[in-house]
Amino acid sequence: MGIEDIYWITPEFSVAVAGIVGLLVGSFLNVVIHRLPLMMQRQWEDEMQAMMAEAGQHDAPASREPFNLMVPRSRCPHCGHQITALENVPVLSWLCLRGKCRQCRTPIPVRYPAVELLTGVLTAASVWHLGFGITGIAAALFCCVLVALTFIDLDTQLLPDSLTLPLLWGGLLLNLTSGAMAPLSDAVIGAMAGYLSLWSVYWLFRLLTGREGMGYGDFKLLAALGAWFGWQALPAIILMSSVIGAVVGVSLIVFRNHGRQQPIPFGPYLAGAGLAMLFFGGQVMALMGMGSARIGDGHGWMTATGG
Repeated sequence: MGIEDIYWITPEFSVAVAGIVGLLVGSFLNVVIHRLPLMMQRQWEDEMQAMMAEAGQHDAPASREPFNLMVPRSRCPHCGHQITALENVPVLSWLCLRGKCRQCRTPIPVRYPAVELLTGVLTAASVWHLGFGITGIAAALFCCVLVALTFIDLDTQLLPDSLTLPLLWGGLLLNLTSGAMAPLSDAVIGAMAGYLSLWSVYWLFRLLTGREGMGYGDFKLLAALGAWFGWQALPAIILMSSVIGAVVGVSLIVFRNHGRQQPIPFGPYLAGAGLAMLFFGGQVMALMGMGSARIGDGHGWMTATGG
């Protein structure tokens, strides 16, 4: 019995398993969101010190304690209490601890269980929507990467290559092997068009204003979405992300006194549009008069059924 058979025999069990796995992955994503930008900063500092040492302007960089996604173990940033396995159970531990560190009682941000719960819901929804097969699992991974990118961009205004590029190649690989989301030719064109469209906007804005309107990570994220859904989906993705971003930006300026010159990350809106295309792509494209289809029907999501 294959994993596809499991879904069709016991769909509720499959979705439940996917949700539980998603909660566990969400706990790991909290580590990724916090540590990956710090790892990038440490790497940049080490490279700069090494370059300065070679030029005779700085002593050779001293070795530092390992810092990656696995070590050191998670601990409270206030008292240094090392988080035990029982204190790291997704959502439940936060509820049992009443949102506070067990040692010093410092409040634990609600974002930690929120990321876990969001990842669990999206993972379960992916399996429910696309089945407990290769396409459903790929969609779940797609959602997990978008969750990590969203919160990293909100915190640091960075979209790391170590996440955006595997997301792009993963979309091309999925469409190469199955064409589940789009024909391979459409996916390749989507990756190129996604990157070049925002790249063109970036340089046009810079030439007109002398300022940078977005970062290169946004280009790569849109290229990844084009690789997953094909070039036909790009207008809808750009429109949705731009409209939502404009509404949020104006709201922040009006109600939160957000400075007009203070940048607002665009990655979360691209990620939100990507999730909308994953779960509601057919409806979105039908509203735009570009046909309708259900993602994961085995013929590519752009297979029109009307309009």
